[in-house]
Formats: sequence, structure tokens, C-alpha cells
Amino acid sequence: MYRITKEFHFSASHQLSHLPEGHQCARLHGHNYIVIVELASATLNSDGFVRDYGELKPLKAYIDDTFDHRHLNDVMDVPSTGENMARHFYDWCAAVWPEVTAVKVSETPKTWAEYRP
Repeated sequence: MYRITKEFHFSASHQLSHLPEGHQCARLHGHNYIVIVELASATLNSDGFVRDYGELKPLKAYIDDTFDHRHLNDVMDVPSTGENMARHFYDWCAAVWPEVTAVKVSETPKTWAEYRP
């Protein structure tokens, strides 16, 4: 199986107000997010790629237009946890590129959430 990944970055604020009072994530705060999309295929296309990295530009545009420097509570219909964000980006990507196998989201240098069906 061939696998490729591409990394995207954005900054945003959010507040997980459903958490108990006093929980640090219940307060308004922000992160410098990293999103990594993974694509896989058993075969390569005629150019020798799983998919040309340039074809992933629509994800960058979507992130820049919808998430970058936004308040995620205003953008997402579910709590803006890393897990929910990974699923959201996976669903968006899978609708565009059938080779998508996983999406990972990082809020901090030490934390990652991944959605992989």
C-alpha cells in the first residue's frame, strides 16, 4: 500500500463550554492547529502518484476560508474537540478524494486526535 500525507496549519479560538466549570478547556482559548490528511492506494496513477499534492489545494482553501482566525464555536455544529475536527476534515476530504484514509489534528505539540474509519 502506498501512503502519502500533507500537513496544513491554521490558528483559531474555541471554548468547550459543555465541560465543568474550572476545566481549562471551558475557558475561551486558542490553538495553532495542524491538520494532516493521509491518502492511500494499492496502485499509483499514470504519473506515479497516489495523488498529486497540488490536487490537495482545495483543502487549504477550505481551511483558510472557514477555520483560520475564526472562533470554532461559530464554525462547527458539534463541540470543537480535536476528535470532532478530525472527523469533520475526514468527511470533507473523503467526499473529494476517495483515497483518503485518515485525518489527524493537533492542538498542541504534544497532542493529536485522529479519525480513521
